[in-house]
Amino acid sequence: MDSSSTFAISAAGMALERTRVEVAALNLANAHTTQAAGQPGFAPMQVVAQAAPAGAFAALMQGGATAAALAPEFRVEPTGAAPRLVHEPGHPLADANGFVSYPAVDPATEMMSLIGATRAYEANVAAMNTTRTLALKALDIGGQS
Repeated sequence: MDSSSTFAISAAGMALERTRVEVAALNLANAHTTQAAGQPGFAPMQVVAQAAPAGAFAALMQGGATAAALAPEFRVEPTGAAPRLVHEPGHPLADANGFVSYPAVDPATEMMSLIGATRAYEANVAAMNTTRTLALKALDIGGQS
């Protein structure tokens, strides 16, 4: 496996983690947006990633596959959670019973997702930097002979 494959794997991981950060930030930004009764409001989103197929890493090591085969496939989709109802009878968007609908966003869960995605992104950056350093060192060693 050459260093370009390692760079591609790290780049794919960074793209996934960047998307997780963006989705968590979007959910947090819209956590307190109200929804008028009977109107569609903000739907919390989630990132769903699927692992590479079994045996993809072995095929890459044997030269029978590219690094793209190891890239995680992911999509952003709504969570499908029901809106959170809060009793606020004086609110202008309250329904007949005095409840206001808010998106079902849990700020603690979103912050944990944000922290985890940030740490995973940093790990991919560290792996990419290590690969770069090793490749440069190999060029130095090869240039001296």
